[in-house]
Formats: sequence, C-alpha cells, structure tokens
Amino acid sequence: MEERDKQLWQIARKRAKFKKHLASYIIVNGFLWAMWYITDGRREHGDIFGAWPIWCTLGWGIGIAFGYYDAYHDSREQDTMKEYQKLKNKEENK
Repeated sequence: MEERDKQLWQIARKRAKFKKHLASYIIVNGFLWAMWYITDGRREHGDIFGAWPIWCTLGWGIGIAFGYYDAYHDSREQDTMKEYQKLKNKEENK
C-alpha cells in the first residue's frame, strides 16, 4: 500500500470515529436534557445555567470540538510541506 493511501485511510478512520462520537454526544445529551425537562428541573432553577445537563453538554462539547478539529482541520503533513516550501524559497532567493 502506498504512503498516500495509508494517510487517506488514517484520515477516513479519524472522521468515522468523530461521527460516532458526535452521534453519541447528541443521543446522550438529548436524553439528559429530556430527563431534566420531564422532572420539572427547569421550574426549580428558572435559568439555563441552573440546569445540571449544561455541564455535561459543555464539558463533552469541548472534547467534541477538539475531535472535529483533529478529524477535519489538523493537516500536519500539509503544514510541514508549506514550511518546507517557505524555507526552500527563502534559500533560493538569497
């Protein structure tokens, strides 16, 4: 298998893993918010930050955001190639 194919498989795995985590996040947090709503939690606290599910949603959401970045925007190889080209051009222009 070529090196490029290995890299594409790695990217595909990261993206599939992210999609599974996102689905879990939506299902679990939807369930937590529904439980809070059904048990009249919103009447007791009155505001959204008094709701206990917000802490689960925000905490896990930070992890989801990092997972998204890693799966869709983290291109270390491209960054390395860009830096290499900059240095190469700089040397050629001397």
